Amino acid sequence: MPFKTIGLIGKQIHQGANESLNVILKYLKAKGCRVVVDSKVAKVLQGNGFESASLDEIGEVADLAIVVGGDGSMLGAARELAKHDVAVVGVNRGNLGFLTDINPDDVEEQLEYIFQGECIREQRFILQVEVYRDGILNDSSSAVNEVVLHHSSVAHMMEFEVYIDDTFAFSQRSDGLIVATPTGSTAYSLSGGGPILTPELDAVTLVPMFPHTLSSRPIVVDANCDITMKVSMDNTEIVQLSCDSHVSLTVMPGDNILIKKNKDKLSLIHPKDYNYYNVLRTKLGWGSKLY
Repeated sequence: MPFKTIGLIGKQIHQGANESLNVILKYLKAKGCRVVVDSKVAKVLQGNGFESASLDEIGEVADLAIVVGGDGSMLGAARELAKHDVAVVGVNRGNLGFLTDINPDDVEEQLEYIFQGECIREQRFILQVEVYRDGILNDSSSAVNEVVLHHSSVAHMMEFEVYIDDTFAFSQRSDGLIVATPTGSTAYSLSGGGPILTPELDAVTLVPMFPHTLSSRPIVVDANCDITMKVSMDNTEIVQLSCDSHVSLTVMPGDNILIKKNKDKLSLIHPKDYNYYNVLRTKLGWGSKLY
């Protein structure tokens, strides 16, 4: 059995997730695994036979982390677990479930395949974002899906410049900019008119948010580039950076924002029958085969 210590992470205050967590706990105990449960959800589990720990502590000891919930739950766990290179698999108890592959109705069967090594392993890069004020690092975070520069006020434009590897690319007056990974290209970026990037691409997409020009279009660049956004001093209000819609960093007029590939990677485990194009077709309602 390739996995001995299992981290169990779940969506809080969700009946369906709680049911799946208890089913998985029973399965893991029968397998003789050491089970370490996220302290935020440990209280909903029935019985004992498990340890309680923070996400960071789970990352330090786990061979595999099972996340029960939607893509939001997966993203929150993934940013922390990527630091420890822990393999992660998701059980879908959310809506679309682009990152949570396992159907809760057959979770035990799918986990058995994974424990037997009949699964697909995949690594995806994540982003590192840093905010500099007067040349000094002021704040930083990471993102699996996307980094979004946006105004703190609703429907309020800002001005900024974008540089690719220190070369000026464009300036823009808009509601903001989405910088998305291939993983995030089917999330907020897609709703903003951005392209879908397949997971194996080493690229990021820059998607303008309601630009004040008809010629502004999304652009795809090499993921190994350094992307710098310089927020104009003419902006009269504070703007923000959102990482996966979870972490928010404050950006002042005149600040510089650096976005680059993070040294950590997200290690995903998929069921053996996983197919990315099947996921797209199912989740986005694309047409089925004609013949």
